[in-house]
Amino acid sequence: MSKVEYSAKFDPATTAKAMAYELNVSPKHCIEILREIKGKKVTTVKTFLEDVIEKKKSVPFKRFNRNVGHKRHQTGWDAGRYPVKACGEILKVIKNAEANAEYKGLDTENMRIIHAASKKGHVTRGMMPRAMGRATDWNIETVTVEVVLGEGEVR
Repeated sequence: MSKVEYSAKFDPATTAKAMAYELNVSPKHCIEILREIKGKKVTTVKTFLEDVIEKKKSVPFKRFNRNVGHKRHQTGWDAGRYPVKACGEILKVIKNAEANAEYKGLDTENMRIIHAASKKGHVTRGMMPRAMGRATDWNIETVTVEVVLGEGEVR
């Protein structure tokens, strides 16, 4: 595994970072979730992600919304889904970043997500046998998720 850097530089005295490498979740789901939580307070984000996991709230899909059903309880956007697996993994990263902030002595009650991004990870190649001696690619995409908490403004 190669070394993965954060996509932006931050002041280590006022921020706390966390990253998860090569998660086996959907890249599209991660992009939509991280877009939704960026700039919000950590306590609000944790309750939102827990509600998505329990399927009480949905994540609005604004970019990857082709053939995505509408959700009645959403306001401001119609298309949405409940990406349970991706929300669970991102919630772990946020809790890790919050623990890092607490270890540094930062005020975790007023922390916001100032940076949230996902990158493509390693692709595990696979093949599915077909008829007549042919085969179809059956690859597994992975995602690297990075979250930065801080008291400053959102990037």
